[in-house]
Amino acid sequence: MKFYPYTDIFTNIIESNKMKKAALVSIFFGMSFLLNAQEETSANKASFELGSGLNFSFNEGAYQFNISGFIQPNYVFEETEGSKSTNELNSKRSFFMIGGKAVKEKVSFLLQTDFSLSAPLMDAWIAYHPTSYLTISAGQKQTFVNNKEMMIREDRLQFNDRSFLSENMSNTGSEMGVFIESKFGTKFGIAPKLAWTSGDGRNSFGSDSRDTDIGGFKLGGRLDIYPLGFFSQGLEQTTTDLMREEKFKFVVGIAFSSNNGASSANGEGHGDFLLYDAEGDVSLPDYDQLYIDLLLKYKGISFLAEYNNSTASDINQIYTDPAANSILVPQQISSYYLLGDNYNFQGGYVTKKGYSFDARYEISKPEFEAYADSVLNDTSSYTIGLTKYFKGNNLKLQTSFTSVQVENGNNQVIASLLMQIVF
Repeated sequence: MKFYPYTDIFTNIIESNKMKKAALVSIFFGMSFLLNAQEETSANKASFELGSGLNFSFNEGAYQFNISGFIQPNYVFEETEGSKSTNELNSKRSFFMIGGKAVKEKVSFLLQTDFSLSAPLMDAWIAYHPTSYLTISAGQKQTFVNNKEMMIREDRLQFNDRSFLSENMSNTGSEMGVFIESKFGTKFGIAPKLAWTSGDGRNSFGSDSRDTDIGGFKLGGRLDIYPLGFFSQGLEQTTTDLMREEKFKFVVGIAFSSNNGASSANGEGHGDFLLYDAEGDVSLPDYDQLYIDLLLKYKGISFLAEYNNSTASDINQIYTDPAANSILVPQQISSYYLLGDNYNFQGGYVTKKGYSFDARYEISKPEFEAYADSVLNDTSSYTIGLTKYFKGNNLKLQTSFTSVQVENGNNQVIASLLMQIVF
Protein backbone atom coordinates (compact mmCIF):
# COMPACT_ATOMS: atom_id res chain seq x y z
CA MET A 1 0.00 0.00 0.00
CA LYS A 2 1.29 3.39 -0.97
CA PHE A 3 0.90 6.34 1.45
CA TYR A 4 0.78 10.02 0.48
CA PRO A 5 1.96 12.83 2.69
CA TYR A 6 -0.72 15.07 4.15
CA THR A 7 0.61 18.01 2.12
CA ASP A 8 0.04 16.10 -1.11
CA ILE A 9 -3.51 15.24 -0.06
CA PHE A 10 -4.31 18.89 0.70
CA THR A 11 -2.66 19.96 -2.54
CA ASN A 12 -4.80 17.54 -4.54
CA ILE A 13 -7.97 18.75 -2.81
CA ILE A 14 -7.12 22.40 -3.47
CA GLU A 15 -6.26 21.73 -7.12
CA SER A 16 -9.49 19.77 -7.48
CA ASN A 17 -11.48 22.68 -6.03
CA LYS A 18 -9.67 25.09 -8.37
CA MET A 19 -10.63 22.94 -11.32
CA LYS A 20 -14.24 22.89 -10.18
CA LYS A 21 -14.25 26.66 -9.69
CA ALA A 22 -12.66 27.15 -13.09
CA ALA A 23 -15.26 24.91 -14.64
CA LEU A 24 -18.07 26.76 -12.87
CA VAL A 25 -16.64 30.12 -13.94
CA SER A 26 -16.34 28.89 -17.55
CA ILE A 27 -19.92 27.63 -17.52
CA PHE A 28 -21.12 30.94 -16.01
CA PHE A 29 -19.35 33.06 -18.60
CA GLY A 30 -20.49 30.72 -21.36
CA MET A 31 -24.10 31.02 -20.27
CA SER A 32 -23.74 34.80 -19.99
CA PHE A 33 -22.31 34.94 -23.50
CA LEU A 34 -25.16 32.84 -24.87
CA LEU A 35 -27.77 34.93 -23.07
CA ASN A 36 -26.22 38.16 -24.34
CA ALA A 37 -26.05 36.71 -27.85
CA GLN A 38 -29.71 35.72 -27.64
CA GLU A 39 -30.64 39.20 -26.40
CA GLU A 40 -28.65 40.84 -29.20
CA THR A 41 -30.16 38.46 -31.74
CA SER A 42 -33.68 39.30 -30.61
CA ALA A 43 -32.91 43.01 -30.38
CA ASN A 44 -31.05 43.35 -33.68
CA LYS A 45 -31.95 41.34 -36.77
CA ALA A 46 -31.01 41.21 -40.44
CA SER A 47 -32.83 39.34 -43.18
CA PHE A 48 -33.14 39.15 -46.95
CA GLU A 49 -36.02 37.97 -49.11
CA LEU A 50 -36.64 38.40 -52.83
CA GLY A 51 -39.00 41.30 -53.18
CA SER A 52 -38.47 42.61 -49.65
CA GLY A 53 -34.82 43.54 -49.98
CA LEU A 54 -32.23 43.62 -47.20
CA ASN A 55 -33.91 44.47 -43.90
CA PHE A 56 -32.29 45.54 -40.63
CA SER A 57 -34.13 45.81 -37.33
CA PHE A 58 -32.55 47.36 -34.22
CA ASN A 59 -33.62 47.65 -30.58
CA GLU A 60 -36.39 45.06 -30.91
CA GLY A 61 -37.87 46.70 -34.00
CA ALA A 62 -37.75 50.27 -32.71
CA TYR A 63 -35.57 51.27 -35.67
CA GLN A 64 -35.95 49.67 -39.11
CA PHE A 65 -33.84 50.05 -42.23
CA ASN A 66 -34.35 48.65 -45.75
CA ILE A 67 -32.23 48.44 -48.91
CA SER A 68 -34.06 47.26 -52.03
CA GLY A 69 -34.61 47.84 -55.74
CA PHE A 70 -35.56 46.27 -59.03
CA ILE A 71 -34.31 45.98 -62.59
CA GLN A 72 -36.29 45.57 -65.83
CA PRO A 73 -34.38 44.29 -68.89
CA ASN A 74 -36.57 45.23 -71.84
CA TYR A 75 -36.86 44.72 -75.61
CA VAL A 76 -39.04 47.08 -77.70
CA PHE A 77 -40.04 46.96 -81.36
CA GLU A 78 -41.59 50.19 -82.67
CA GLU A 79 -42.92 51.06 -86.10
CA THR A 80 -44.41 54.39 -87.20
CA GLU A 81 -46.06 54.97 -90.56
CA GLY A 82 -43.65 56.61 -92.96
CA SER A 83 -40.58 55.75 -90.88
CA LYS A 84 -38.25 52.80 -90.47
CA SER A 85 -38.97 50.37 -87.64
CA THR A 86 -36.67 50.45 -84.61
CA ASN A 87 -35.46 47.80 -82.19
CA GLU A 88 -34.20 48.65 -78.72
CA LEU A 89 -32.72 46.49 -75.96
CA ASN A 90 -31.97 48.13 -72.64
CA SER A 91 -32.77 48.31 -68.95
CA LYS A 92 -36.11 50.10 -68.93
CA ARG A 93 -35.85 50.86 -65.22
CA SER A 94 -33.06 50.31 -62.68
CA PHE A 95 -34.35 51.34 -59.26
CA PHE A 96 -32.34 51.51 -56.04
CA MET A 97 -34.11 52.41 -52.80
CA ILE A 98 -33.09 53.09 -49.20
CA GLY A 99 -35.80 53.54 -46.60
CA GLY A 100 -36.36 53.31 -42.88
CA LYS A 101 -38.44 54.34 -39.90
CA ALA A 102 -38.12 55.14 -36.23
CA VAL A 103 -41.22 53.63 -34.63
CA LYS A 104 -41.19 55.50 -31.31
CA GLU A 105 -40.31 58.79 -32.95
CA LYS A 106 -43.04 58.20 -35.60
CA VAL A 107 -40.69 59.19 -38.42
CA SER A 108 -39.93 57.48 -41.76
CA PHE A 109 -37.89 58.33 -44.85
CA LEU A 110 -37.28 57.14 -48.41
CA LEU A 111 -34.56 57.74 -51.00
CA GLN A 112 -35.48 56.33 -54.42
CA THR A 113 -33.42 56.49 -57.63
CA ASP A 114 -33.71 55.22 -61.20
CA PHE A 115 -30.26 54.81 -62.76
CA SER A 116 -31.79 54.31 -66.20
CA LEU A 117 -32.36 58.09 -66.26
CA SER A 118 -29.80 60.85 -66.79
CA ALA A 119 -31.15 62.54 -63.63
CA PRO A 120 -31.73 59.48 -61.40
CA LEU A 121 -33.26 61.04 -58.27
CA MET A 122 -36.95 60.13 -58.07
CA ASP A 123 -38.03 60.43 -54.42
CA ALA A 124 -36.28 61.92 -51.39
CA TRP A 125 -38.61 62.62 -48.49
CA ILE A 126 -39.08 62.39 -44.75
CA ALA A 127 -42.47 61.77 -43.11
CA TYR A 128 -44.00 62.24 -39.67
CA HIS A 129 -46.85 59.96 -38.53
CA PRO A 130 -48.55 61.65 -35.55
CA THR A 131 -51.38 59.08 -35.61
CA SER A 132 -52.14 55.82 -37.40
CA TYR A 133 -54.43 57.62 -39.84
CA LEU A 134 -52.34 60.74 -40.61
CA THR A 135 -49.02 61.20 -42.43
CA ILE A 136 -47.22 64.48 -43.16
CA SER A 137 -44.36 64.30 -45.68
CA ALA A 138 -41.87 66.86 -46.99
CA GLY A 139 -39.45 66.56 -49.90
CA GLN A 140 -39.65 65.10 -53.39
CA LYS A 141 -42.40 62.49 -53.55
CA GLN A 142 -44.77 60.68 -55.91
CA THR A 143 -47.81 62.93 -55.83
CA PHE A 144 -51.40 61.71 -55.51
CA VAL A 145 -53.05 64.58 -57.44
CA ASN A 146 -52.65 62.68 -60.74
CA ASN A 147 -54.63 59.66 -61.95
CA LYS A 148 -54.74 56.38 -60.01
CA GLU A 149 -52.20 54.59 -62.23
CA MET A 150 -49.62 57.33 -61.61
CA MET A 151 -49.82 56.51 -57.91
CA ILE A 152 -48.63 52.94 -58.64
CA ARG A 153 -44.86 52.33 -58.58
CA GLU A 154 -43.25 51.22 -61.85
CA ASP A 155 -42.56 47.63 -60.77
CA ARG A 156 -46.26 47.06 -60.01
CA LEU A 157 -47.76 48.14 -63.33
CA GLN A 158 -50.31 46.00 -65.16
CA PHE A 159 -48.54 46.50 -68.52
CA ASN A 160 -44.97 47.07 -69.67
CA ASP A 161 -45.68 50.80 -69.95
CA ARG A 162 -47.99 53.27 -68.33
CA SER A 163 -51.07 54.38 -70.23
CA PHE A 164 -50.80 57.33 -72.65
CA LEU A 165 -53.00 59.27 -70.23
CA SER A 166 -50.34 58.84 -67.56
CA GLU A 167 -47.39 59.47 -69.86
CA ASN A 168 -48.90 62.56 -71.50
CA MET A 169 -50.43 64.28 -68.49
CA SER A 170 -47.48 63.52 -66.17
CA ASN A 171 -43.76 62.89 -66.47
CA THR A 172 -42.70 60.80 -63.47
CA GLY A 173 -45.34 62.08 -61.04
CA SER A 174 -42.68 63.12 -58.50
CA GLU A 175 -42.89 66.68 -57.16
CA MET A 176 -41.17 68.80 -54.50
CA GLY A 177 -43.36 70.00 -51.65
CA VAL A 178 -45.44 69.11 -48.60
CA PHE A 179 -47.94 66.22 -48.63
CA ILE A 180 -50.71 65.42 -46.12
CA GLU A 181 -52.37 61.99 -46.29
CA SER A 182 -55.12 60.55 -44.09
CA LYS A 183 -57.34 57.50 -43.95
CA PHE A 184 -60.54 56.90 -41.96
CA GLY A 185 -63.07 54.12 -41.52
CA THR A 186 -63.26 50.32 -41.77
CA LYS A 187 -66.42 49.01 -43.45
CA PHE A 188 -66.75 52.36 -45.23
CA GLY A 189 -63.49 54.14 -45.87
CA ILE A 190 -62.38 57.56 -47.05
CA ALA A 191 -58.87 58.85 -47.76
CA PRO A 192 -58.56 62.65 -48.14
CA LYS A 193 -55.15 64.03 -49.21
CA LEU A 194 -53.62 67.47 -49.85
CA ALA A 195 -50.41 68.56 -51.61
CA TRP A 196 -48.61 71.90 -51.87
CA THR A 197 -45.72 71.67 -54.33
CA SER A 198 -43.36 73.82 -56.38
CA GLY A 199 -45.42 73.21 -59.53
CA ASP A 200 -42.28 72.47 -61.52
CA GLY A 201 -42.16 68.70 -61.14
CA ARG A 202 -39.18 66.48 -60.33
CA ASN A 203 -35.82 68.10 -59.49
CA SER A 204 -37.55 71.49 -59.70
CA PHE A 205 -34.61 73.14 -57.93
CA GLY A 206 -32.80 72.91 -61.30
CA SER A 207 -29.42 71.66 -62.44
CA ASP A 208 -27.56 74.61 -60.85
CA SER A 209 -28.16 77.97 -59.16
CA ARG A 210 -29.05 79.61 -62.48
CA ASP A 211 -31.77 77.04 -63.26
CA THR A 212 -34.47 78.10 -60.80
CA ASP A 213 -38.20 77.50 -60.47
CA ILE A 214 -40.48 79.46 -62.77
CA GLY A 215 -44.04 80.48 -61.92
CA GLY A 216 -45.92 79.97 -58.69
CA PHE A 217 -46.88 77.04 -56.55
CA LYS A 218 -49.19 74.12 -57.29
CA LEU A 219 -52.02 73.24 -54.92
CA GLY A 220 -53.94 70.00 -55.24
CA GLY A 221 -55.85 67.29 -53.46
CA ARG A 222 -57.46 63.89 -53.80
CA LEU A 223 -60.42 62.15 -52.17
CA ASP A 224 -60.76 58.37 -52.42
CA ILE A 225 -63.98 56.68 -51.25
CA TYR A 226 -64.18 52.94 -50.45
CA PRO A 227 -67.90 52.08 -50.11
CA LEU A 228 -67.21 48.43 -49.17
CA GLY A 229 -64.07 49.03 -47.10
CA PHE A 230 -60.39 49.21 -47.97
CA PHE A 231 -58.59 46.68 -50.15
CA SER A 232 -56.67 43.89 -48.44
CA GLN A 233 -53.10 44.66 -47.42
CA GLY A 234 -50.84 44.92 -50.45
CA LEU A 235 -53.65 45.32 -53.01
CA GLU A 236 -53.75 49.10 -52.67
CA GLN A 237 -50.37 49.43 -54.43
CA THR A 238 -51.33 47.59 -57.65
CA THR A 239 -53.97 47.83 -60.36
CA THR A 240 -54.03 44.05 -60.92
CA ASP A 241 -55.67 41.65 -58.46
CA LEU A 242 -52.58 39.49 -58.08
CA MET A 243 -53.43 38.52 -54.48
CA ARG A 244 -57.06 37.77 -55.44
CA GLU A 245 -59.34 39.92 -53.27
CA GLU A 246 -61.77 37.57 -51.52
CA LYS A 247 -64.62 40.09 -51.29
CA PHE A 248 -65.73 42.52 -53.99
CA LYS A 249 -64.04 45.89 -53.32
CA PHE A 250 -63.79 49.13 -55.25
CA VAL A 251 -62.59 52.71 -54.82
CA VAL A 252 -63.86 55.89 -56.47
CA GLY A 253 -61.43 58.80 -56.57
CA ILE A 254 -61.41 62.43 -57.60
CA ALA A 255 -58.29 64.62 -57.78
CA PHE A 256 -57.78 68.26 -58.71
CA SER A 257 -54.73 70.52 -58.98
CA SER A 258 -54.11 74.13 -59.99
CA ASN A 259 -50.62 75.12 -61.10
CA ASN A 260 -50.14 78.88 -60.72
CA GLY A 261 -47.92 79.73 -63.69
CA ALA A 262 -46.83 76.54 -65.48
CA SER A 263 -43.96 76.58 -67.99
CA SER A 264 -44.24 73.03 -69.37
CA ALA A 265 -46.86 71.20 -71.42
CA ASN A 266 -48.27 69.16 -68.50
CA GLY A 267 -47.22 71.41 -65.61
CA GLU A 268 -44.49 69.02 -64.48
CA GLY A 269 -41.33 70.84 -65.52
CA HIS A 270 -39.95 74.34 -65.85
CA GLY A 271 -38.51 76.59 -68.51
CA ASP A 272 -39.81 74.69 -71.54
CA PHE A 273 -41.37 77.94 -72.78
CA LEU A 274 -42.08 81.48 -71.61
CA LEU A 275 -44.99 83.86 -72.23
CA TYR A 276 -45.13 87.59 -71.46
CA ASP A 277 -47.38 90.47 -70.49
CA ALA A 278 -47.59 93.87 -72.23
CA GLU A 279 -44.56 95.17 -70.27
CA GLY A 280 -42.38 92.28 -71.39
CA ASP A 281 -42.35 90.53 -68.01
CA VAL A 282 -42.83 86.78 -67.80
CA SER A 283 -46.54 86.01 -67.34
CA LEU A 284 -47.57 82.36 -67.35
CA PRO A 285 -51.19 81.07 -67.41
CA ASP A 286 -52.57 78.78 -64.73
CA TYR A 287 -52.78 75.09 -65.63
CA ASP A 288 -55.59 73.06 -64.02
CA GLN A 289 -56.14 69.29 -64.05
CA LEU A 290 -59.14 67.22 -62.98
CA TYR A 291 -59.07 63.43 -62.57
CA ILE A 292 -61.87 60.96 -61.84
CA ASP A 293 -61.10 57.25 -61.52
CA LEU A 294 -62.59 53.91 -60.50
CA LEU A 295 -60.69 50.75 -59.50
CA LEU A 296 -62.37 47.46 -58.60
CA LYS A 297 -61.04 44.00 -57.70
CA TYR A 298 -62.55 40.59 -57.04
CA LYS A 299 -60.94 37.12 -57.08
CA GLY A 300 -58.33 37.89 -59.72
CA ILE A 301 -60.49 40.25 -61.78
CA SER A 302 -59.56 43.93 -61.93
CA PHE A 303 -60.88 46.96 -63.79
CA LEU A 304 -59.59 50.54 -63.89
CA ALA A 305 -61.38 53.49 -65.51
CA GLU A 306 -59.76 56.95 -65.58
CA TYR A 307 -60.80 60.36 -66.91
CA ASN A 308 -58.72 63.54 -67.19
CA ASN A 309 -59.64 67.08 -68.18
CA SER A 310 -56.91 69.74 -68.46
CA THR A 311 -57.50 73.47 -68.98
CA ALA A 312 -55.55 76.74 -68.95
CA SER A 313 -56.82 80.03 -67.49
CA ASP A 314 -55.65 83.66 -67.17
CA ILE A 315 -54.64 83.85 -70.83
CA ASN A 316 -55.97 87.36 -71.56
CA GLN A 317 -53.42 89.91 -72.75
CA ILE A 318 -50.65 87.30 -73.00
CA TYR A 319 -47.93 87.69 -75.62
CA THR A 320 -45.59 85.14 -77.16
CA ASP A 321 -42.61 87.55 -77.30
CA PRO A 322 -41.11 89.97 -74.74
CA ALA A 323 -41.59 92.90 -77.16
CA ALA A 324 -45.37 92.29 -76.94
CA ASN A 325 -45.78 92.24 -80.71
CA SER A 326 -47.62 88.89 -81.00
CA ILE A 327 -50.67 88.47 -78.80
CA LEU A 328 -51.74 84.93 -77.92
CA VAL A 329 -55.02 83.94 -79.60
CA PRO A 330 -57.26 81.58 -77.55
CA GLN A 331 -56.70 78.34 -79.48
CA GLN A 332 -52.94 79.00 -79.68
CA ILE A 333 -52.63 78.18 -75.98
CA SER A 334 -53.10 74.49 -76.89
CA SER A 335 -49.75 74.61 -78.70
CA TYR A 336 -48.11 75.17 -75.30
CA TYR A 337 -50.22 73.07 -72.91
CA LEU A 338 -51.82 69.64 -73.16
CA LEU A 339 -55.48 70.69 -73.13
CA GLY A 340 -58.52 68.48 -73.56
CA ASP A 341 -60.00 65.18 -72.38
CA ASN A 342 -58.32 61.81 -71.89
CA TYR A 343 -59.86 58.40 -71.13
CA ASN A 344 -58.24 55.15 -70.06
CA PHE A 345 -59.99 51.81 -69.55
CA GLN A 346 -58.01 48.72 -68.58
CA GLY A 347 -58.79 45.38 -67.03
CA GLY A 348 -57.55 41.86 -66.64
CA TYR A 349 -57.68 38.51 -64.91
CA VAL A 350 -54.93 36.74 -62.96
CA THR A 351 -55.21 32.95 -62.70
CA LYS A 352 -54.24 31.02 -59.59
CA LYS A 353 -51.13 29.78 -61.44
CA GLY A 354 -49.91 33.34 -62.01
CA TYR A 355 -50.93 34.02 -65.61
CA SER A 356 -52.44 37.45 -66.24
CA PHE A 357 -54.48 38.36 -69.33
CA ASP A 358 -54.94 42.11 -69.72
CA ALA A 359 -56.41 44.65 -72.16
CA ARG A 360 -56.48 48.44 -72.36
CA TYR A 361 -58.31 51.02 -74.50
CA GLU A 362 -57.60 54.76 -74.56
CA ILE A 363 -58.94 57.94 -76.17
CA SER A 364 -57.52 61.48 -76.26
CA LYS A 365 -59.53 64.48 -77.47
CA PRO A 366 -57.82 67.91 -77.73
CA GLU A 367 -59.73 71.01 -76.64
CA PHE A 368 -59.38 72.56 -80.09
CA GLU A 369 -59.79 69.60 -82.43
CA ALA A 370 -59.46 71.65 -85.62
CA TYR A 371 -56.20 73.29 -84.49
CA ALA A 372 -53.29 71.52 -86.21
CA ASP A 373 -50.59 72.71 -83.75
CA SER A 374 -52.29 71.29 -80.66
CA VAL A 375 -49.82 69.48 -78.37
CA LEU A 376 -52.46 66.89 -77.49
CA ASN A 377 -53.33 64.81 -80.55
CA ASP A 378 -56.68 63.24 -81.37
CA THR A 379 -55.75 59.58 -80.83
CA SER A 380 -57.09 56.20 -79.82
CA SER A 381 -55.18 53.06 -78.91
CA TYR A 382 -55.56 49.55 -77.63
CA THR A 383 -53.11 47.31 -75.79
CA ILE A 384 -53.17 43.60 -75.03
CA GLY A 385 -50.82 42.06 -72.51
CA LEU A 386 -49.78 38.71 -71.13
CA THR A 387 -47.82 38.32 -67.89
CA LYS A 388 -46.44 35.30 -66.07
CA TYR A 389 -45.80 35.85 -62.36
CA PHE A 390 -43.19 33.34 -61.15
CA LYS A 391 -42.78 34.63 -57.58
CA GLY A 392 -45.54 37.12 -57.09
CA ASN A 393 -44.66 40.50 -58.52
CA ASN A 394 -41.01 40.00 -57.59
CA LEU A 395 -40.11 37.83 -60.57
CA LYS A 396 -42.20 38.12 -63.72
CA LEU A 397 -42.10 38.03 -67.51
CA GLN A 398 -44.35 40.54 -69.25
CA THR A 399 -45.22 41.16 -72.89
CA SER A 400 -47.54 43.65 -74.57
CA PHE A 401 -48.70 44.81 -78.00
CA THR A 402 -50.02 48.34 -78.62
CA SER A 403 -51.65 49.87 -81.71
CA VAL A 404 -52.05 53.66 -81.86
CA GLN A 405 -54.35 55.44 -84.32
CA VAL A 406 -53.63 59.16 -84.78
CA GLU A 407 -56.20 61.41 -86.46
CA ASN A 408 -54.47 63.24 -89.32
CA GLY A 409 -51.17 61.71 -88.23
CA ASN A 410 -48.99 58.62 -88.43
CA ASN A 411 -50.26 55.43 -86.82
CA GLN A 412 -47.91 53.44 -84.64
CA VAL A 413 -47.29 49.85 -83.50
CA ILE A 414 -45.33 49.00 -80.34
CA ALA A 415 -44.39 45.50 -79.13
CA SER A 416 -42.48 44.95 -75.90
CA LEU A 417 -41.01 42.10 -73.85
CA LEU A 418 -39.95 42.82 -70.29
CA MET A 419 -38.44 40.78 -67.46
CA GLN A 420 -38.54 42.03 -63.88
CA ILE A 421 -36.48 41.11 -60.83
CA VAL A 422 -37.28 42.82 -57.53
CA PHE A 423 -34.67 42.40 -54.80
